[in-house]
Formats: sequence, structure tokens, C-alpha cells
Amino acid sequence: MVHSYLRHGPTQAFGLICSNSSNSKYDDKVGYVPALEDVLVWDMKKGQQLAMWHETGHRAEVTCIERSPQGNVFGIGYADGSIRLWDSGSSSVIATFNGHKKAVTALAFDNEGVRLASGSQDTDLIIWDIVAEAGLYRLRGHRNEVTGIRFLVRHTTPSTSTDSLSSILLTVSKDTLMKVWDLSTQHCMQTVVAHRAEIWSMDVSPDQKYLFTGSNDGDLKAWRINYEAIADGLRESESGEIDKIIHFTASLPLALHHRVSHVLFHPFQPYFAVQSHERSVEREKEKKEKEKAGSTITETKRTSDEGDTKPDEITLPSLFAPLLVVRASGKVRSFDFGTRDAGKGKAGVQIFVALASNALEVYDIPPPTTSKGETLEATRAYALDLPGHRNNVRTLCLSSDDQVLVSGANGSLKVWNMKTTACIRTMDCGYAVCSSFLPGDRHVAVGTKSGEILIYDLASSTLVDSVKAHKATVWSLHVRPDGKVLVSGGADKEVKFWEFQQEAAAYPKKSFSLVHARTLKMSDDVLSVRYSPNGKLLAVSLLDATVKIFYQDSLKFFLSLYGHKLPVSCMDISDDSKLIVTGSSDKNVKIWGLDFGDCHKSIFAHEEGITQVFFEKRSHYFWTVGRDRLLKYWDGDKFENIQKLEGHHSEIWALAVSNHGNFVVTGSHDKSIRVWEKLDEPLFLEEEREREIENVFERGLVDSLNHDEPGGETSGQLSAEVTTVAKQTTETLVAGERIMEALDLADSELKALREFEEKKARESEAVNLQPPPRNPVLAALDLQPEAYVLRVVEKVPSTALHDALLVLPFTKVISLMYYLNVWAQMGWNVTLVARIVFFLLRVHHHQIVANKLMRTSLIPMRNHLRGALRQEKDTVGYNLAALQYMRQKHEAEGIASFWGQDLEGDEAQELAREGKKRKRVSVRL
Repeated sequence: MVHSYLRHGPTQAFGLICSNSSNSKYDDKVGYVPALEDVLVWDMKKGQQLAMWHETGHRAEVTCIERSPQGNVFGIGYADGSIRLWDSGSSSVIATFNGHKKAVTALAFDNEGVRLASGSQDTDLIIWDIVAEAGLYRLRGHRNEVTGIRFLVRHTTPSTSTDSLSSILLTVSKDTLMKVWDLSTQHCMQTVVAHRAEIWSMDVSPDQKYLFTGSNDGDLKAWRINYEAIADGLRESESGEIDKIIHFTASLPLALHHRVSHVLFHPFQPYFAVQSHERSVEREKEKKEKEKAGSTITETKRTSDEGDTKPDEITLPSLFAPLLVVRASGKVRSFDFGTRDAGKGKAGVQIFVALASNALEVYDIPPPTTSKGETLEATRAYALDLPGHRNNVRTLCLSSDDQVLVSGANGSLKVWNMKTTACIRTMDCGYAVCSSFLPGDRHVAVGTKSGEILIYDLASSTLVDSVKAHKATVWSLHVRPDGKVLVSGGADKEVKFWEFQQEAAAYPKKSFSLVHARTLKMSDDVLSVRYSPNGKLLAVSLLDATVKIFYQDSLKFFLSLYGHKLPVSCMDISDDSKLIVTGSSDKNVKIWGLDFGDCHKSIFAHEEGITQVFFEKRSHYFWTVGRDRLLKYWDGDKFENIQKLEGHHSEIWALAVSNHGNFVVTGSHDKSIRVWEKLDEPLFLEEEREREIENVFERGLVDSLNHDEPGGETSGQLSAEVTTVAKQTTETLVAGERIMEALDLADSELKALREFEEKKARESEAVNLQPPPRNPVLAALDLQPEAYVLRVVEKVPSTALHDALLVLPFTKVISLMYYLNVWAQMGWNVTLVARIVFFLLRVHHHQIVANKLMRTSLIPMRNHLRGALRQEKDTVGYNLAALQYMRQKHEAEGIASFWGQDLEGDEAQELAREGKKRKRVSVRL
């Protein structure tokens, strides 16, 4: 009989406030921040997590966040090149776009929120149609990672040129180039060598007049946008030069010449912020600070209104004056202004700062003053840092009832409720390296890098005892099974034994302490110490790659386990005290017998060094984690890998196994803590290996298809500035296979019906002929073959439809054309039919033209499709006319109600001219 195991799966991830992989967004006390593969929504005022945007099965990190003008739609770019549109109200995915081959680094919505431009590390730009959920085209021209994208829309231009201006795109890249693209003709209008070093950021002023770019060498440059050149096109001046769209204006001086990571204009107020790295100048005062030079633009309107004819090189620097520097409590990853206008009643603005140390802060920026002597300072309004560590998680330990988890990092010790994953205690400590609950679960012992053992009382969150146990790092702690002795191993080549001492209640701060009992000196640094569960043996691993086994009562030498090539960093002993498993930096796990010290098996377990290993309670199954970011589950009797779990994005340093065997907890360098629970789903090793092989094959197939796609083009097309948007994924391959299966099923069903009709027509005595049995699938769904194929095609996501149709061979395309003709004739989903027809005609144009048989099916399809589209056009026109009538009626009623409130006639007429929605007004009676 085949042995089965129980599968484990990821259930919860906590301890992460924000990650360093992406920018952040802020709006009205709500922050939208990246958290590895998720996006977290925080209420900064209350310090509560409002939502987590998580898609099951997706593991790529968030690399870019951009908000749509529609407000509730966010574009999220990921490290695998995919883009997802999220609805902030329902926390669900609206659409998924796949087109880039590398991480998405820049996103921008147009003014109406119907188009999305994306830039990536693969140097490509892709324009997406959000309404049709399809990629329009791919623009190529940059030679390095695209770092900034902006649409140009100037609201004060005449309506005749609005369409041309809204189709202008600005991009900057690390190749030092800034490009101006005309999206209506899909070509590059101007290329500017903007900086001598990599361009890291760009932003356009709210009035769309000026453009600012920041580079890697600390330069901040201002550029003027010439809208006349855009409207007139590429014309030659009197000197014979072509009018340029982007003109260099001036360089703005910064206090420090470090990389300009981010430049940003406030959307409403006259403020401009710059983030640049400070490495050495300000380190004396505060480590790893960032400069935020908030500058006013209050003079801009006055200068333009007066019609100043002076050149911009002179006037622009005078429009910007340094206001203040915001010094955050840690290294700044990104920042953002609030997107909503504070209003006339509120003075100043707020700036939202996401720190690289897993924390968020909001600062109040005071309004500028007229007095020269007064220096302005930003005040911190909100701070969010409790639900996570500032540094990587180095140690985890669980209470005996699995209800409480303690995590330790450099500088802090946190206590978590495992049911709610809420942080219930935070205590200051040194650099925590190892930890262990003490008997009774009321105290925790923590070993630090400085050689101290700290005892914390969880109920009062106080440090009750501190012992200078070792002269160097305390690498390991373990409590003897009888709960009377704590053993510690350190880098000072000593193993020390400590007894617990409960003191009188008269000294509450010293109610629990450690008393040194004896010391065992070793020949090398001690990396790990473990008692056997039966209390007879003590295992000590050393820096010389050996493990020494001693009798715990007399400390006499018993066994030496030799075989690892590098130091044994971790080990554990099974509950029956028969097996000991050791993990080493040589990437191997060795399973030994404790009877004679024989090595049962040596397994190459991880691609990098192994950091922790633990047996599951009451079994010979054990868990390992390593620097390769993987958690693995093993059978210690059959020496088989049961399951491989992926989830963390950096090295895994800490591991804790449930005392009841229900779950495991891992802590990583990415500052996240993840819980992996045992499920009821059975797992068979053969099926698991087959699934892994299939995943490898599918990944290889997708990579080969995406790699061969440009390779199959001609050399002229390779250098083309505009190409189509196509990227094959596992989902598109599966969708294409489903369409082919549906076509085969429908064709066979129609062929059987056709043969039956022919036979019925030939034979005179056709009364006794029975019709062929229907296909079970069609009979179960009660659908005709044509309706069944349409149902399968409609289930394909709109964003993956084009790539799925590319999978079809030409014979299947001919078969699909017949069904498209039927659908157009019946008027079924005309929009989808037209989209598929036009795409197939464009892709397979040469084959269709060369095939004479296609002419007989294309002519009736043209007639049917024209009639169906004409009917759709009439319906849309009727609806538009009705909507316009409703809007006019609504505006007329609004103006009438305003007149009834004794408003001035000029105001009502102005409202009618604007054609805007009515706003609240205060009327004095």
C-alpha cells in the first residue's frame, strides 16, 4: 500500500509593515504600501491594517504602485513582469496584464484613466487599453531600465488640440535618455541626453509647464515643455533647426550631491519634494537620513500672469526656495504627498514616508512664514512601527500550548498571538540570536550577540534578569526535558549550565533568575546544543564540523559524529531519542543513529547553507530551512523529501515547530513571519514528484516560446520601434488547449449530425433511423456545439485572449472561422466576435489570402458581421443620446434650484458653462 502524508500550505503572513521593493501611495490618512507579494492598506491614524491585496498562488514581489484618476483603481506592477489592476473597494483583481519579461518599474495612467503605460527592466514601454483589457502596442527605444513615465495633458489648451496633447508620453531611463513619444503615430518625437548618469526619477509640474529629472550623480534639472511645437508638429525654424519639445531650463542646487531617488510635486499645493541619499555628511547627527527639500512654487503664477519676457534660465530658480528638510527616523525608501486637497481651513500639508526599516511615518509640513530668522521644522504626526521588526527576524520560539510566539531581531523582541497574529508585546533587547521559552511559559530566555542571556517576563513586559553568560555570541539555548536546567553554547568555546531560581515576591523585578551551575569547555566555538528528549544525552556541535555527544549527568564523552565538510549550524533529536539530524553550511543534512553514532543517510537538502532543522513531535519527520528561501519537509525513515514550500523572498533564519504538530512558523531576512499549517489533503510522493516535473516542463516551455518569439522575426523587425504585445504564460497555453478541445468536440458532433442527415436523405425508409447519441458534455450542459464553443471562448480572460488564440494552429483557425460566422449570424456577443475576427485576420493574413477555400466563409461572415455591428452601433447611439438628455435635464434642474436659493445669475451661468456637477454651497439667509 502506498504511504500517504498530509500536505502543508501557507495560511498567514505577518510581521511586515512595508517592504523595500516598491514605492508607496498615501491618501487621506490611508497608506498603500508594498509587502513583498502583497499590498497592505494601513489606516495611519489608528495604526490598523484595513486590507491586504493578495492573490492566491502569486509569489512575485510588488515593484511599482500607481493610482488611477478614477480613485478606487490601482495599477500594481510585479517582479515577474505582470500588472494587476486592483479595486480598492472590494480588494479584488479587475484585470491582469502580461507583456513584460522582467520587473515592472514604472506605471502611469492617462488623464481619463482608460489607458495605462508601463515601463520595465526589459527596456520596453507597453500601452494598455484598460477598457478593452488588451495591450495596444509595445514601444522600443530605451537601452536600460525605464524609471519614469508621464502623460502630458494641459487643461488650458483649446479643445481642438486636446486630443493630440493627451497622446504625448514622456519617459526617462537609466540609459541617461529622456524620450517624447507621440502615441497617435506611435513613434519617438524627440530624444534628449538629459544627464551624464542614470536618471532615477521624473515628475511634471501640476500646470504641465515644467519637467524635473533627478539623476544618480545628484543633479536635479528643470526642463520647459513647448506645447506650440507639439501642436504645430516638427517644423523647421528660420535657422534651419527643428523646433524641440523639451528645452533645458536650469539646474536646481541641492544641499548634498547624492542620488536623487524621487522627485514629486504636490498635486494641489505649491510644494516640491526631493529625496536624495545622505551617506556621510549627516551621519554624525543621525544615521541613514534622507533629504526632503520641500520648495514653494508660489511665484510661478505671478510671473506668468505679468507676461514676463525674460528667459526661463533666469526666472526659474527664483521661483523655488528651499523650505525645510524632513529627517525621518530611518532610511527612507519612498515618500508621497496626500492626494486630496486639505482645503482652505487647513494650513500646510502632510508627507507620507515609507522607511527601509519596516516602518511608516507621516509628517506635518508647516506653511512658509515671512520672517527670515525663523526656521521651519516638520513634526511627526503618525508613526506605524509596532506590527513588525526593524531588522531581519533571527529567532522564533513557541509556547508549550502553541498560543504565543516570540520573535527576536536586532534591537527588539516581540510577542505574537498565534490566533489573531497580533503583536501584543514589544520589548527592547540587544541583537537576539537564539531564544527559548522557560518552564511555565511566563518567561523567555534570549541569547544575544554580545554574550548575554536576557530573561523577560511576558506578563509585565519587563527584563527580570540579565546575565553575562559568555565572552562572545550565545549561539544556542535549550532547556533540559525535566525543566530544571538551561544549557547555553557560545562562541567562547564553552557550554554553560544554568539553574532556575525563583525568589521571594518582595523583589518583583528579580523574581526569576539564572544561577550558574557548571561549565563544559570545548576545543572550538559552540554553534548548537541539544538535550535528548529522554534526558540522558547532550549533543554539542562545534565550528570544526563535528558533533560531540556527552552523557548529560556526568558530562562524559560518548560519541563523535564526523562527516560534514563545513560547520554544523543546527541539529535536533527525535522524540524517541533514536535519531539525530544535523544541518550544515555544506548544504547537506545528515541523519545519525544515537545508539552507535552511525550515519544513516546524507542528503543534499538545499542549494544554500542550512540554517535550522527541527523534528516534528512524536515522529521521525523533520523540517529544514536554508538560505535558498525554501522550507522543506522530510521523512527521516525513508530519507525522502515530502514537500517543498516556497514563500519567503530572502534567507530564512528562524524556524519553530508546533508542539502539537499542527503548523510550523518561519522567520526570514525579508522581515516577514509566515505560518504553514497542516491541511487535511493527502499527499503522495509519486504525485508530488510528477507535479514538480510538470511545473519545470511548463516553465521551460513558456520560456522557450517567449524567447523564440522575437528570434523568429526578421532583423528589420527586431529593431522596430513599435511591436505587438504578446507574452505566453501557463494560463494562455491552457486557455488555447481548451479552445482546441472545444473545437474538436464541436466538429465531431457536427460531423455526426451531418452524416446522419445525409444518410437520412439517401434512404427512403428513414423512419427507423435513430439520431446519433449526443456528446455527454453537450448533453449535460444542454448546449448546441456552436454555443458550447462560444461558452469556452467567453471563459478565457480578456487579457489572455490574444495570446491564447496565437496557440491555435491554422487548421483550428479555419474551424473557428465557421463558428465565428454562426455567432455573427445569430448576434451572439458581437463585440467578442469582432475582436477575434480582426485579430485572426491580422495575424494569419498571408495564409488566409493564399487559401481559396476561406473566401466562401469570409464573404457571408462579412455580411453577417456588418449587420450585427450596425445594430450594435444603433444601440450605442441611442443610449448616448438618452444619457446626454438626462445630463442636460439634471443640469437644468440644478441651476433652477440654485436660482431658488437667491444665487447671483452670473454664478449660475458660470456653472452652466462649466457643465460640472453641483457642489455644496453655503447660503446666508
